[in-house]
Amino acid sequence: MDTRDLIYLEDLYGAQNYHPLDAVLTRGKGIWAWDVEGNKYLDFLSGYSAVNQGHCHPRIVKTVQMQAKRLTLTSRAFRNDQWPLLAKELCDLTGYEMVLPMNSGAESIETSIKVARKWAYQKKGVPQDKAEIIACTNNFHGRTVTIISFSTEPLYRNDFGPFTPGFVIVPFGDSEALRQAITPNTAAFMVEPIQAEAGILIPPPGYLKAAREICAENNVLFIADEIQTGLGRTGKIFACEHEEVRPDMVVIGKSLGGGCYPISATLASRDIMGVVKPGEHGSTFGGNPLACAVARAALRVTLEERLIDNARDQGCYFMEKLKKIKSRHIKEVRGLGLLIGIELKPEAGGARRFCEELKKEGLLCKETHDNVIRFAPPLIIKQKDLDWAIRRVKRVFKRLK
Repeated sequence: MDTRDLIYLEDLYGAQNYHPLDAVLTRGKGIWAWDVEGNKYLDFLSGYSAVNQGHCHPRIVKTVQMQAKRLTLTSRAFRNDQWPLLAKELCDLTGYEMVLPMNSGAESIETSIKVARKWAYQKKGVPQDKAEIIACTNNFHGRTVTIISFSTEPLYRNDFGPFTPGFVIVPFGDSEALRQAITPNTAAFMVEPIQAEAGILIPPPGYLKAAREICAENNVLFIADEIQTGLGRTGKIFACEHEEVRPDMVVIGKSLGGGCYPISATLASRDIMGVVKPGEHGSTFGGNPLACAVARAALRVTLEERLIDNARDQGCYFMEKLKKIKSRHIKEVRGLGLLIGIELKPEAGGARRFCEELKKEGLLCKETHDNVIRFAPPLIIKQKDLDWAIRRVKRVFKRLK
C-alpha cells in the first residue's frame, strides 16, 4: 500500500484524535526515518522526546530482542530480576530513594498526585479530602480526566467534564502568585521546568529556585514534570538542575524507554513515597521486565554516549544559527539544549504550513499552539546534520516570505 491508501485506512478506521503530517513512516535509524515510498526525513521531533537515543538504537534493540526471548511480563504479583536493578540505577543516578514505575507519562503524573495527596493527609495533617495541588496556566501534564481538570487549554477540556476537584491554577513564571495561592490545605505545586506543549515557554530566571524555596517554607511538595525535559533533553539530567533546584518528586517517561518500549516513573524520597502501601496504586504492566531492561539500556546509552553533553553543545550551536535567520515572520527563537521553538507572528499564517513545507524539504517538525514550530531532534545529532537542517529551515522561510 502507498501513502494515500494507508492514510485513507487510518482516517476511516482510526479515531480522529490526532492531526499528523502526511508522512507514513515505515523505518527509522538514528536521526533518520523513511516513509513507505522511500523518502528520507530527518526526524526533528523525536517522538516528543521519546526517541532521544535515536530510532532503533542498536544497543537498545539488542536488549529488546534478548529480554523478549527471556521474560516479558510477570505483573507485580510476582517479582522479576530487572525491576530491582532499574530502581537502584535510577536512584543512584538521581539521588532519590524510591521509584514507582508505570507505563505512560500521564500514569506517572497521576501517581504523583495520589502520593502528594496521601502525604498531605498522613504527614502534613491536611483534613481528609481537602488537599489542594497548585498547577500553572498553559500546563500540559497529560490527558486523563483528572489531569485535564487542571488544564487551562479549552481543547483538552471541552465536553469532558465533570472535572476532578482539588486543583488551583496560578500564572506560569510568577512566584509571588504561587506564594499567595498556598493555604494550609496545599499539598503540592506541580510544574514543568519548560512548558514544551505550550510552545517552549521558559520561565524567568530564578523562578524555579524561588518556587522551590516557597514550597519548602510552607511544607508543600515541589513536583517537577520532567517527562519531556528530563534525561538529557536540555543539556542536564533534569531541566531543574539549570537553577540548582532539587524537587521533592520528579516524574520521568518518554526517553526512559529509548523509543522502543513505554515506561515511566515517579521518583521521591522514602519519607514521601513510603506512604504508598500494597494495593493502593499500581499497573499490570508497570515495572515489567521487558520495559525495565529496555530502560536500563536506554540510560546506559544516554550516559555512556554522552548524549546530555551533546544536547547542551549542539543546542547552543543550533540556537545561534536559528537566531540569525532574517524573516518578518519570526517573533522569537527560544529554547534550552535541544528543545527549541520558533514562535511566529500571528500574520505568518500559522506554524502548520511551515511544518508542511519543511516536510517537503525532508525535515519532520511539528507545530504547537498554532504559532510555534518545535525542534527537538534526537540527542545523537551531529553538527553537520544541524547544518543540513538549517539550510532547509532558511529555504522554507525564504519561500514563504
